[in-house]
Amino acid sequence: MSIKLQLVTLDTFPPGESVDTVVEEMVPLSIPRACRLIVAVGACAALFSPVGMAQKTDHAERKILSKVSPAYPDLAKRMHVGGVVKVEVVVRSNGSVKSARALGGNPVLIESATEAVHKWKFETAAAETTEVLQLTFEAH
Repeated sequence: MSIKLQLVTLDTFPPGESVDTVVEEMVPLSIPRACRLIVAVGACAALFSPVGMAQKTDHAERKILSKVSPAYPDLAKRMHVGGVVKVEVVVRSNGSVKSARALGGNPVLIESATEAVHKWKFETAAAETTEVLQLTFEAH
């Protein structure tokens, strides 16, 4: 039996694909579940960016008026994955989020973090600004 090793980075991660789908394509179903989990953890570990031990709180120049907590993804729960996701957010002058993109973090957590940040509201400002936020996920 052989396993196809494929390097997946944030640049090559298929847009719109979940981590579960990508792992299923990389690891044959004939491999026992425990081995699939080990391969999945290894694949995700290769994608970690050097985010470092960041603050547990967000950092933004503009005051955050309301936050939506990110959902802890099922795959992350099963794998006991936690960590920090660093997100760059473009905030419109009215305080709504125009766009969000991950700068680093575990791919298992990135989608949840960016979806949550899109729902945040910031104080109004004279112009659009770019903020860098860090969201911490605690492994359960």
